[in-house]
Amino acid sequence: MTTRRRHLTATACVALGSLFVGVPDASAQDVGPRDWLNKMASAVQSTNYEGTVIRLQNGKVEALKVAHMNSDGVIREKVLVQEGNGLEIIRNGNEVQCILPDKKSVLVEEWNDQSTLFSTLPSSDIRFGSEYDVSIVRQERVAGRKAIMLAIRPHDDYRYGHRIWLDIATGFPLQTKLIGDNGEAIEQVKFADISIDKEIHASALAPSISTENFRWITQPRRSIVLAVDSVWGAANLPKGFRVVSTHEEELPSREASVTHILYSDGLANVSVFIEPASGNKIARRSRVGASNSYSIEIGGYQITAVGEVPAATLEQIATSMNPN
Repeated sequence: MTTRRRHLTATACVALGSLFVGVPDASAQDVGPRDWLNKMASAVQSTNYEGTVIRLQNGKVEALKVAHMNSDGVIREKVLVQEGNGLEIIRNGNEVQCILPDKKSVLVEEWNDQSTLFSTLPSSDIRFGSEYDVSIVRQERVAGRKAIMLAIRPHDDYRYGHRIWLDIATGFPLQTKLIGDNGEAIEQVKFADISIDKEIHASALAPSISTENFRWITQPRRSIVLAVDSVWGAANLPKGFRVVSTHEEELPSREASVTHILYSDGLANVSVFIEPASGNKIARRSRVGASNSYSIEIGGYQITAVGEVPAATLEQIATSMNPN
């Protein structure tokens, strides 16, 4: 084939491909955004999968090997970091083992029902039209599979946006992006390859190294004391946020109980922790991945707001907390 013919063939392939990119299947067109989110929520809980994930966090790109299985409602999962110290995370139900090969240690801690990879995923309970708009953007291919892309756009700068690519066949999230107010991805999770609903062997969920001579460290469990009606509240909540729950917790590193107030707008969550001030110097602002925190001392109490929202949102909530 001559150079000119090869060029014409390549051009024709690109042109032909552009005709089909972004045209959803007829079945995909019949499903609305809320239905896709319902389908996604079910898929995250019930889907067995194994693959390679590329994660962007804190400006750092890392590759993860992931195996996940739901057996009679019990989640078993293994996440293996491919670079650095070779960290392994082994989950069995509500217990997680973090294996640190370089330190010859295993940290054991209690886990909740959140997904290790998809803790920021929205649900169908978002009040679209008030704080967010959601739309189906286009169809693309991710990890070799047909996916529908959803965009969730906030109406103001108090919350982040989301881009989610869902597998058309199952609703499973093949790629997610958390979008900042500058339009750039703060955090991204994307499958480079994935096998869905195929048999996962026990060896894929077991530690890849022997931990026989490792030091095992068990983290003390959080103890929720009781639900309470707290006198504390935020006088200047960003629009759409409301109190979801208030309770007291006993934390291992604290002498006194900590009041925990959870605020939500239906998608973004902000936890506010209130405890007696210790007199020690506190870090006012900090950030890990997409999660920010802001601490301040008010009336002899330390107020700490934490959440995957912009730092300005946390500062506004924390600084407006007061006992009614």
